Amino acid sequence: MKHSILAAAGLGRSLTALLVLLPLLLATAGLSQAAENAQVGAPAEGGKQAGAPAPGGGQVGAQSEHQLYKAPGAASPASKEQVNIYRTEDGLITGRVSIPDPKLAVLVQPAGRDWREFRTLILRIVGGVFIVGTVLALAAFLLFKGRVRIRGGRSGRTVPRFNALERGNHWLTATSFIVLAISGLVVTFGRPLLLPLIGHESLTILSQAAKYGHNFFSVPFVIGIAVMFLLWAWDNLPERADWAWIKTAGGLLGGDEAHHPEVGRFNAGQKMLFWFIILGGAALSVSGYLLMAPFAVTGIGGMQIFHIAHALIGAVLITGIIAHIYIGSVGMEGAFSAMGSGRVDENWAYEHHGRWYEEMRDRGLVSSGDGRGTTGRLPAE
Repeated sequence: MKHSILAAAGLGRSLTALLVLLPLLLATAGLSQAAENAQVGAPAEGGKQAGAPAPGGGQVGAQSEHQLYKAPGAASPASKEQVNIYRTEDGLITGRVSIPDPKLAVLVQPAGRDWREFRTLILRIVGGVFIVGTVLALAAFLLFKGRVRIRGGRSGRTVPRFNALERGNHWLTATSFIVLAISGLVVTFGRPLLLPLIGHESLTILSQAAKYGHNFFSVPFVIGIAVMFLLWAWDNLPERADWAWIKTAGGLLGGDEAHHPEVGRFNAGQKMLFWFIILGGAALSVSGYLLMAPFAVTGIGGMQIFHIAHALIGAVLITGIIAHIYIGSVGMEGAFSAMGSGRVDENWAYEHHGRWYEEMRDRGLVSSGDGRGTTGRLPAE
């Protein structure tokens, strides 16, 4: 009985001591973890050091670096040569690689999260608003304003507008751009819009085809843009007469909608569209080919910037081309034949490009209804 009492008393003292020491042990463990975390986030010996050398003669980066992790088995935690993970000033977390390619040492790039948010959210919102908004605006304009008609009616006589080379290059560029636009939209909007409709397997096949089509048709698009510049740059230089067209937006904001005597071969709106396509197409081509040759001239951050620029320029170009297609088809009577047959009705030429029409008439290039040349007469008012 006596031994039982003594054993119980000893057990009670042990439990009491454990209850007293347990908070102290937990506090000590917490302080140790905090100290370890502080050591991980603190700069290595010597503070910040730029361009830590990587095996193979390369450098992890030109930014200053902070010690994050001590290699297992290292003799001293303060030795920079025994640290294999770093945090640079721009937030990159880099390591050491055994090949001479420093960008492969990047383990974490915080800016990549911003790029991913742009690609999966912002780009889809901005692109959707631009494209859908343009279509709705043009539909509303057609509904309330109606189609731009030839005021004098069709005369039956035609004027040569574009030759075979100009029309062929136009359709080469247009076809290439349509393929580029559709394939780009599949890559951008395929997952949220098409995946629920066609499933994973079909979307995979479609996305792969879009990728190859996007890369292949970039070549004729670039060629078309270059030839277009050589053919039409001179006729699209700004001139003082363009201001009269701009003040009335080609007659949409008032003025004489039936006749623009000051307009040459291209009006101010067409000139703005021309330079918009030339400059935008050039920027789209440069950024696109830099994406097709990754890391040729820049690192990961630069590639992300090129992708953002390429996507936004593409969205803006698509909206401009949609407006161009509308005006050249259903929006304006008689406009499509310029790129269809290469000839336009005499009344259309007189109303929309008065000065150019007079030049063509003086050269005897206005054709009669049976195809014989004629000096032409002014269309009915």
